[in-house]
Amino acid sequence: MAETSVFKPKGDAKSEATTKTARTIIDGEAAARQAKTERLRAARLAREPVEAPPKKKPTRRK
Repeated sequence: MAETSVFKPKGDAKSEATTKTARTIIDGEAAARQAKTERLRAARLAREPVEAPPKKKPTRRK
């Protein structure tokens, strides 16, 4: 029997709806993660560089 794309089984419609919902959630989380990364990077670059504490000289043992 030849299959046509006009009629889809009901199971396909449910899986497509689930896939669409999952992709929407995943895309939203990825966008939020990217925005957070950009915000944190900008904050880190805006900070003034902190001077490193002076290093101690190694002590000699007798």
